Amino acid sequence: MSGVWIFKNGVARLVPNAIDATEEMESQSKRKVLVHLPTNQTITSYADLEQKLLALGWERYPNEDPHLLQYHKPSSPLHLISLPRNFSKFKSMHMYDIVVKNRSFFEVRDISA
Repeated sequence: MSGVWIFKNGVARLVPNAIDATEEMESQSKRKVLVHLPTNQTITSYADLEQKLLALGWERYPNEDPHLLQYHKPSSPLHLISLPRNFSKFKSMHMYDIVVKNRSFFEVRDISA
């Protein structure tokens, strides 16, 4: 039997699909939001995010994948941010990727579910 074991309150249960397990773990933990520090604005859409990234020197990177948005910094060829095109699939791992590459400008915060 394959899947991922989820432990909650001392009880273990098997979630058959790893994607379901990831969503289950995220729903059990606190929700996270990406915050633009200079304005203290919570990023609620890709339009908001793109505006902030463009101001920091990021550019939209052309790609062939219809499910992916990418941004790169021309001054640093090693920096590439890849995001799901659908904002509802924007998860904490994507937020932390943005924070790591823009430490002084973004932060991930917990909010109550």
